[in-house]
Amino acid sequence: MKKTRNHAKVGVIGGSGLYSSDAIKNPRELRLKTPFGAHSGPITLGDLDGVPCAFLPRHGKGHVVTPTEINQRANMWALKSLGVERVLAFSAVGSLKEELPPRTFVFPDQLVDRTKDRVQTFFGNGLVAHIALNPPFAPGQNRIVFDCAKELGIKSVFGGTYCCMEGPAFSTKAESEMHRSFGWSLIGMTAATEAKLAREAELVYSQVAMVTDYDCWKEGEEVHTEMVVANLHANSANAQKLMRLAVPRIAEAPLEPAFSEALKGALFTAPEARNKATLKKLDLLVRRYL
Repeated sequence: MKKTRNHAKVGVIGGSGLYSSDAIKNPRELRLKTPFGAHSGPITLGDLDGVPCAFLPRHGKGHVVTPTEINQRANMWALKSLGVERVLAFSAVGSLKEELPPRTFVFPDQLVDRTKDRVQTFFGNGLVAHIALNPPFAPGQNRIVFDCAKELGIKSVFGGTYCCMEGPAFSTKAESEMHRSFGWSLIGMTAATEAKLAREAELVYSQVAMVTDYDCWKEGEEVHTEMVVANLHANSANAQKLMRLAVPRIAEAPLEPAFSEALKGALFTAPEARNKATLKKLDLLVRRYL
């Protein structure tokens, strides 16, 4: 992709409580047109220790977009159109395990999708693609970021299953206990759709799940707003430190082909049957395979 002034190598997605990055120097905000409408909020473009970086607040500035309302296709398309190759995503989550207390950073290696109202693919309308989603998070890139977190003294755990629910309401106790009974580690509201669309966009995608609470299963520590907000602030401060250390390191790492070449062999529609209008619309994603 030809580099322009509006170019980034790494995209950072901020979740609840993380709406900007003071690590990015010479920042400028921009909004991009995408075939899928508006992305969540203004993208901040600048340099992070010499790495061209784009920061996107998942819920918009001021937290104005619910998990279900997030236009994930527009978000991933916007980052891809800037030349982004890697995404480092931060999310606020609830813990389903005693050993994962609030203010722990978890780097999950598995994903369960329990959403029901999301658009989860760029494809359709005469062009079908079936990507491989396992592993859902880039293991090499996740390991680099995990090592950075440990270096910073942030309580961190590598591995675990992230369960993605619809929201925006938190779980009932019965739901929380059901999720725990499956052995899952975390409960959140955004990672599933994001991971699927990042894979279709051939972005190397990492997830930093920042624990804010014990969901509602643990007696005496049920989720409530004041506790969540305090933990959000503490996690966001650590996320800023982690971003500064990790982004330059992942920018230099080799791309992981399972992610960066995810559409190789994934287009199932016969060439003569492919919808020309859809091919044109998705040119940014599919041109290298046509």
